[in-house]
Amino acid sequence: MLMDETEFHQRVDDILASIESQADAFEDDIDCEVSSGILTLEFASGRKVIINRQTPNREIWVAAKSGGFHFRFDAGAWRDTRSNQTLDTLLTKVCSEQSGSDVVFSFAG
Repeated sequence: MLMDETEFHQRVDDILASIESQADAFEDDIDCEVSSGILTLEFASGRKVIINRQTPNREIWVAAKSGGFHFRFDAGAWRDTRSNQTLDTLLTKVCSEQSGSDVVFSFAG
């Protein structure tokens, strides 16, 4: 069952704020820009990771050089609809690839 729209927006707002806060704390230079609910992480290399909400599907979509990923909230975490990988695991992987150094994201619930 899909969560209601209010809960979805609150969860996405919370996760985007957490991503932005964590990205700002990394030693590597990661520029964060939020526009119309879309969070763009830009790395010194000029590469980007784009994270946005898909309200009709109650999903978070991530676009990175390695591909596009769709996450749905399930069992207390945002999980990829194909691999079941968690959002923090995927962001850690793709952002480390983009920046060329270790970038680690961690989300509770």
